[in-house]
Amino acid sequence: MQSSSEKRPGIYTYIAQWPIYSLAWSVRQDKKSRLAIGSFLEDYSNKVEIVQFNRDTSDFTTNSRLIFDHPYSPTNLMFFPSEDAANPDIIATSGDYLRIWQIHDDRIELKSLLNGNKSSEFSSAITSFDWADFDVHRVATSSVDTTCVIWDIEKEVIDAQLVAHDKEVFDISWGAFNIFASVSGDGSVRVFDLRNKDRSTIIYENTMQDCPLLRLEWNKRDPRFIATVGMDSNKIVILDIRFPTAPLMELCKHKASVNAISWSPCTGRQICSVGDDSRALLWEVVSKAGVRPEYSGAGANSQVEPEMWYGSMAAINNVRWSPVELDWIAIAFFSKLQLLKV
Repeated sequence: MQSSSEKRPGIYTYIAQWPIYSLAWSVRQDKKSRLAIGSFLEDYSNKVEIVQFNRDTSDFTTNSRLIFDHPYSPTNLMFFPSEDAANPDIIATSGDYLRIWQIHDDRIELKSLLNGNKSSEFSSAITSFDWADFDVHRVATSSVDTTCVIWDIEKEVIDAQLVAHDKEVFDISWGAFNIFASVSGDGSVRVFDLRNKDRSTIIYENTMQDCPLLRLEWNKRDPRFIATVGMDSNKIVILDIRFPTAPLMELCKHKASVNAISWSPCTGRQICSVGDDSRALLWEVVSKAGVRPEYSGAGANSQVEPEMWYGSMAAINNVRWSPVELDWIAIAFFSKLQLLKV
C-alpha cells in the first residue's frame, strides 16, 4: 500500500496519492465501509480509487488493481444504490460522459460509456448525476449544455432529455419516482415531473441577482425538504416544497463559501455542510418531534447554530454521509479522505 493513514479518536484519515474531490460510499451489505475517491488534477488523466475501511482495526486497505484511470476529474461518483449483494457490483462516474464500471476482486473494467451527444463530435461536460435508489435502472445527469438527461443504464438508452434551464445545470437530485430537481447558472431551483416533460416548477430563485446555484440535495428520508447552495456563498438554503415562496431557513454560520452538503440518511433531520473555512458543520433542520421549526424572519434564520462542528487543516471539498452506517461521515480535503464518527 503506497498511501498512509492517520488515526485520532473518532477521526480516521486515509492519505491518497493525489488531491481528492469526489466521494462515494458503497451501499452493499457485503461491502460496508467501502468508499470511492476521485482525484482533482488539472490534467486529462485522473484517477478513481476504491478504499476499504476496517472498523475493527480502524485501518484503511487498498489495492493498486482497484485504482482506475479516468478522463478528466470525475464530477461525481456513486455505487449501485442497493444493499442487496446479489446485484451487480458497479460504480458510475461523470465527467465528459457518464460511465458505468464493473468492480471485480482484482480489477475494475469499463462496462458502458453513455454519450447523449451523438449528433456532435463534442461532448458537453456532465456536472453531476443522481442514481435513483427506487428505480435502480435510472440515472439522471445534469450538463453545462442546459439539459438534464434520464438514462436507462440497463438498456444503455436515453429515457428522456429535457432542456431544463436557461444556463448551465450544475446539480441534480431525485425526489420521488419520476420527480427530480435541478439547479443552474440561472439561479433557480426547478422541479420536474417526467409525466409532463414540457413544464417545470420554479420553487426558489437566488436572492443574489445573476448568482448561480451550484449544489442541490433532496432529502431522501423526508422529501419535503431540499437544500441548495449558491456560488461563493456561506449560506445553506433549506426549502420546504410545501411552502415554495420563501426558504424554510438559511444556515449562515460558515465563515467562507460552502462547497458541499449531505443529508442524514437515517432520519432526514440533519444535514452536514463543508466549506472553504475548513469546517464541517452538523445542523438539525427538523426537530426530533418532526415539527416544522418556526422562525420569525430572515434575521432569526441566520442565527441558527450548528449542533456540532469539526475543523480540518484546509478547505473541505466534499462531504458524504454514509447511507448504511449512519453515524459515519466522509469528508475530503487536500489528498486526505477523513471519516468522522458522529
